[in-house]
Order: sequence, then C-alpha cells, then structure tokens
Amino acid sequence: MGCRAVFLDIDGVLTISWRALPGAAQAVRQLRDAGLAVAFLTNTTSRTKAAIGAALRSAGIEARDDEIITAATIGAAYLRRHHPGARVRLLNSGDITADLPDVRWAAPDEQPDVVVLGGAGPEYSHAALTQVLRDVLAGATLVALARNFYWATSEGMALDTGAYLAGLEQAAGTRAEVVGKPAPAFFSAALDLVGVTAGEALMVGDDLTSDVLGAQAIGLTGVLVRTGKFRADALTAAGGTPDHVVDSIADLPALLAAVGSER
Repeated sequence: MGCRAVFLDIDGVLTISWRALPGAAQAVRQLRDAGLAVAFLTNTTSRTKAAIGAALRSAGIEARDDEIITAATIGAAYLRRHHPGARVRLLNSGDITADLPDVRWAAPDEQPDVVVLGGAGPEYSHAALTQVLRDVLAGATLVALARNFYWATSEGMALDTGAYLAGLEQAAGTRAEVVGKPAPAFFSAALDLVGVTAGEALMVGDDLTSDVLGAQAIGLTGVLVRTGKFRADALTAAGGTPDHVVDSIADLPALLAAVGSER
C-alpha cells in the first residue's frame, strides 16, 4: 500500500528553537506538491497550537493550525473522556490554557483531582515539584503530556519533563498516564485527521522512542532523522530499529521517491 500521508515532528526535525532547519520548508512544499497529506505532531507544550502554527509560518514552513496536533490538545481530549469535571492543577512552562478550554482549574488552596505535567522549564522548581508530590500522595491522579527526557535547543540539549517525572513516580509510588507521543491515541488522532490507515502513513522524528518506534508500533512507517536530539549511541542501544534513517528532513522527498519506485 502506498504512502498517502506524512506526519512530521516539529522540534528537532523542522526547527531548532523555532528557526527552520536547512531544507525544511522546501521539503514540506515538495511533500504537498506530491499530493501527500501533511500533519504536524508535537509534544511541545511551551506554546498553543495557534502559536506553533504562527511560528512555523514565520520560519517559512507552510502549516495550517488545523494540521497541528499537540500533546495539549490530546491531553484535553483525555481529560474530557477520563476525568470529566475534575479539578486540575497544571505545571507547565508556557501558557497553553487556550488548548485546554473545558478544564476546571483547581484553586491554589484546593486539593486537585488531577495533576498535569506539561513541558519543563524554570517553573519546575523544588517548591513546585514538591507540591506535585504532595498532591499525588493526597490522592491526585498524575497525568503527563509527554515523557521526553530532553530536547535540542540552539544552545544545546535541555532537560525535559521525563527527567523529573521519573523521580516523582518513584517518590509517590505511582505511574503517570502519558498522553503525548508515543501514546497510540496520539498517532490515531493524526490518522483520523487526514483520513488514512496506518499502513498509508509515515512518521518522521528525531526521537527514536517517542516518534519513530511509537508510530511503528501501531503500523506506521518510521523515519528517524539525524538532527535535533538524535544521538548515535541511543540508536545503537535502542530496543527497536527504525524503518529508515536519513540525515535530515531535506532527504525525505528523495527517500519517498526511492521507496515509491521500488514498489
């Protein structure tokens, strides 16, 4: 079955610190010109979906807001389905409340029913993380929008939520519900968005576990790029193998053409 849709991670694949990587804009144009559906799948929670769309367009990358799926939008759907009416406390670097429109936020002096961890940043202070621990020990459900351990910035790698989440889970004796990539529901939402089956879609990412192996687990073709957070040692030590590895997003159109000709 041929490829009809391409799903693209953003951070580390198309941009670094919201600056387009070489060839990214042209590659997206080539995908569209080839008649492929394109969607952008990101665990980034520092910006709303609308702000991410604006940032991509400012970087010269053609992207509509309705083609973007974020961990926050998936998280909102998860909360509506599994915790309707719950009092929620959010720890996140960046204001994403616009993407969580139906959430009932807990007051500062209230015990929340759910604690949601978004992206890490200066807000992840000792006091804030201690409060999360206390909330969970008092009975709150722990939900994480992603479990990424680090991401690439223009200044180098930066710690992400997963590095803190592991300690919180150990301290509280619990396991968080993770709704962002590599959760199957995330990729399923993208398939529903563009109207294709898993066998007709390809996922491109710089995170072998969250992007590539997660997508492959539900039947998508996975492509790992050697940009962003890519590390050769992580690829060697991984518990799975990507379907394809390319140097960068700029090489994707040629890969698709080669795979298509083989078929």
